[in-house]
Amino acid sequence: MAFRGWKRLLLVARQNALAKAWRSRKGGPVLRWKRCCHWSAGKSLDPEVRAFLEENTEVTSSGHLTPEIRLRLLTPRCRFWREKPDLWPYGDPFWAIYWPGGQALSRYILDNPCVVKGRSVLDLGSGCGATAIAAVMSGASQVLANDIDPIAGMAMILNCELNHLNPFPITIKNIINSEAGKWDLIFLGDMFYDEQLADSLHHWLRTCIKIQQTQVLIGDPGRHQFLSHSIRSQLHKVTEYSLPEYTRQENNGLTSSSVWSYQPSSSSESC
Repeated sequence: MAFRGWKRLLLVARQNALAKAWRSRKGGPVLRWKRCCHWSAGKSLDPEVRAFLEENTEVTSSGHLTPEIRLRLLTPRCRFWREKPDLWPYGDPFWAIYWPGGQALSRYILDNPCVVKGRSVLDLGSGCGATAIAAVMSGASQVLANDIDPIAGMAMILNCELNHLNPFPITIKNIINSEAGKWDLIFLGDMFYDEQLADSLHHWLRTCIKIQQTQVLIGDPGRHQFLSHSIRSQLHKVTEYSLPEYTRQENNGLTSSSVWSYQPSSSSESC
């Protein structure tokens, strides 16, 4: 099966299994080894998993909005571009695709380092970790990456190594609807793919802003589920990027991706 079969599978899954996992307080899908709830700098990876990820992904920095960042992704030269998706031995590899909302956020951070410099950052639904990496590169004082998939956490550590960075802390659990943390900034990209999840995000992010005065930036290429949600009326578009041709082909012809501020009374950041 060609990789576009993977893309269809992952896009469908984002609207059912993974969305249910995010909505649940239990976290993500069960994997074939003991789950790890938190990684920090110096945490070693399972050698078997490391070897599998290194063998079945390609290091690339092309075809995306952030050539400064090197990532391990699924590409046409990878075995699982051609293999049947059900032969992949772990949870669905959402982290192995650099989604356009995350690309826009990462590009914005790299272009505007003053947005994060000296500030604490939570990257929600971090996936491959590109946005968290961009925050570290741009001088954030503290970065926590969050995802419900332990394999995403392992991939983030590998991606930190590729970019000559010490791994940032990574938490592997569903933190939506948990107590609002004391973060200066929360980033989230490509998370509005399910109405119930979007409702939970809307409520939780609003609480974070109210209690902690957190600034929230959202990356999204303009999917219907995002533009049609009630949160849209409370957002201000900060910037929009034209997507590279490779990313357009990967995402059913989407041509651009934007960064939105969930603080509509504030003007867009500039440096």
